[in-house]
Amino acid sequence: MNFEETVKSAMFGLVVGDALGVPVEFQSREELEHDPVTGMRADGTHHQPAGTWSDDSSMALCLLESLTVKGVDYGDMMARFLRWADEGYMTAHGEVFDMGIATQQALTRFTHGTPALECGGAGEYDNGNGSLMRILPMALYLNRTLGPDFPRMPEAYQAIHNASALTHVHPISLISCGLYCAAANELLCGRTSIWNGIKAAKAFYRSQTALAPYLDIFRRIDPNILPSLHKSEVSSSGYVLHTLEAALWCLERHDSFRGCLLEAVNLGEDTDTVGAAAGGVAGLRYGMDKIPENWLAVIAKRELIEGLCTSFSEKFCIAAKE
Repeated sequence: MNFEETVKSAMFGLVVGDALGVPVEFQSREELEHDPVTGMRADGTHHQPAGTWSDDSSMALCLLESLTVKGVDYGDMMARFLRWADEGYMTAHGEVFDMGIATQQALTRFTHGTPALECGGAGEYDNGNGSLMRILPMALYLNRTLGPDFPRMPEAYQAIHNASALTHVHPISLISCGLYCAAANELLCGRTSIWNGIKAAKAFYRSQTALAPYLDIFRRIDPNILPSLHKSEVSSSGYVLHTLEAALWCLERHDSFRGCLLEAVNLGEDTDTVGAAAGGVAGLRYGMDKIPENWLAVIAKRELIEGLCTSFSEKFCIAAKE
C-alpha cells in the first residue's frame, strides 16, 4: 500500500468498527449471541441510520485534522474536540449523541481556562477508553515524523501520553495508548505481527520509574497469553485495559478484517469503541480493499473522511526517517 491507502485503511477501519458497534452499544454478550451483528444496522441503541459513527471517530478525525494543520499542538487538538462537543463539528449527522464522562469533564475544564495538558482526569476511576479510541492518528504521525522505530524513542511516548492526557492522564490510560500505538506501528511498517512493537513499548515502560509499577496490569498483553484466552476471559467494558485487550485479542484470533470486526462488536457492552480500536489495527493489517465495500458504502460522510486522509497523507508523504 502507498501511504495514502495506508492512512485510509487505518481510519476507515476505525470508523467502520465504530459504526458497526453503535447500534448495539451497551447490549450484553448474551443478547448478541441470540441476535449477532452480521453487518451494518440502522436504529438500535442510539436510533441512528446505518453507517453512523460516534465520538470515537469524531475525536480521531479531529486529531487527524489537527496533526495535518498544526502538527503537535495540544491546544489546537482540544479546541477541535470542543467544537465537536459544542457544535457537532466532525460528526456523522451534525449532532453529538455519545460522550464519555471523563471527556466531558476535561472539556469543561478547558472552557474554564485550564491549560490543555492539565485537563485530563488523573484518578484511578478516570480510566475509561476515551483517549485510546482516538489515539491512532498519533501513531500515523509519529511513524512519518520520527520514523518506523518510534516505539524505541522516549519523545514518541511523550507525544502519545500528552495526546491522551488531554482527557485521560492516569498511567493506565497512558500505557494503553502507548502499547496500542506501538502495535499499530508494526502494521504500518508492513509487518504481520504486532508483538515486537509491544515488546519495545514494555521495555520503555520498565525504564520509567513512575510507570513501571503499572506494567503488571498489562501482563496478559503477551503473545503467549492473549491469543489463547477463551472468549469468556475477555472483557469488553469501557475500562481502557479491557478495550485494549479485547481489540488485540480479536485481531490475533482472526485472519480477516470482517472476522475481526464482527468478533469485536459481538463481544457486547462498549461495542463501538472495541470495534473502533480493533478496526484501526485490522485496517492496517489487511488493507483498504479488505474492508467490505457494502459496509463502506453506507458510512456517513465518506467523502469527508477520504479528504481528511488525503490531506494528512499529502502533508506527510515524505519517506519516514531511517
